[in-house]
Amino acid sequence: MSTRANRPGFIEPIQGTVLAVQANFYRVRLQLADSVDGVGLPPRELLCTRRSRLKKMGQQVMVGDQVRIEEPDWQGGRGAIAEVLPRGLVLQRPPVANAQQVLLLFALVDPPLDLQQLTRFLVTVEATGLQVRLCFNKCDLVDQTEQQDWCDRVHQWGYPAHLISLYQQRGLEGIQTSLKHRVTVLAGPSGVGKSSLIHHLLPHAELRVGEISHRWRRGQHTTRHVELFELPQGGLIADTPGFNQPALTCEPSALAHCFPEIRQRLQQGQCQFKDCLHRDEPHCMVRGSWERYPYYLTLLEEAMTLEAERNATANPEVNLKTKPTRGGSTHPEPKLMAKRYRRSARKTEHQTLQHLYQEAEEQWSSPER
Repeated sequence: MSTRANRPGFIEPIQGTVLAVQANFYRVRLQLADSVDGVGLPPRELLCTRRSRLKKMGQQVMVGDQVRIEEPDWQGGRGAIAEVLPRGLVLQRPPVANAQQVLLLFALVDPPLDLQQLTRFLVTVEATGLQVRLCFNKCDLVDQTEQQDWCDRVHQWGYPAHLISLYQQRGLEGIQTSLKHRVTVLAGPSGVGKSSLIHHLLPHAELRVGEISHRWRRGQHTTRHVELFELPQGGLIADTPGFNQPALTCEPSALAHCFPEIRQRLQQGQCQFKDCLHRDEPHCMVRGSWERYPYYLTLLEEAMTLEAERNATANPEVNLKTKPTRGGSTHPEPKLMAKRYRRSARKTEHQTLQHLYQEAEEQWSSPER
């Protein structure tokens, strides 16, 4: 790049943070001194590509990555990512590296608060190991008694809740304080106000704000890709595409640790079996009438089904099918292999051999021989 000249005070390579990924381009916020050559201010961001060496290595560049940039073109605002620095915690959905906490935003109404959906989000966040901050928006649409009931309810689950109203601009100071100097992932269903919250935190950010679908009573997707925004008070926040059913990635044996109620009960004693799944095992410390226990059982069944499907995919030779017997009971039986690998039936093989023998006999008994 022609404008890279060796200026006094120029240090290469330069470190930065990936703010957005679109196609094969990466928007990187630079970590620079006040000037590069002691005269002018460099740009705060560069639009970068990835070195072919990284492509050949299969090195993915994610939002939130700390990277080193070579050969910056200051006038053109371009650069090339030469190295991805070691990552901390990595999220796959949404794809964000080096996050420190998750701000989980739900609305008390419009769309209505679904406890099973909320539990699914909480379990998904707990499985990442990140700190959870639960926030309820649109508190202006319910009375004080209902607000307090919701806070008390989730507090029994093990989560302190923060009430805000983006419409009335209430309760937002505490949110800003919790985001200061931290990398935060903002998550939650569509239509609860995620983009509106970022618009409040960053008035000059260009964001689309959607409306609630009157037919389905759910939010409409407005965020299309993950992007990090720099907060005025320090810190970064990632606006993520809204989704109503996050994928369950937790193993059945680890699911219990994603429920604070279960963790609290296990601190008081241990179950009889070390591999207890807290369903119908005897002397279980977890089973009881606590509110989210039915949701735990539902997610456990889903996690076991997903695990069985993964094992079946990894070991197709152990696939089983259920075959009924004459007595009305059933028993497992191995599935047949795929047709292209399946052995021919013995009757078919026998007929083929007979046909070959017959052709051979006719050939040897012909007058020409």
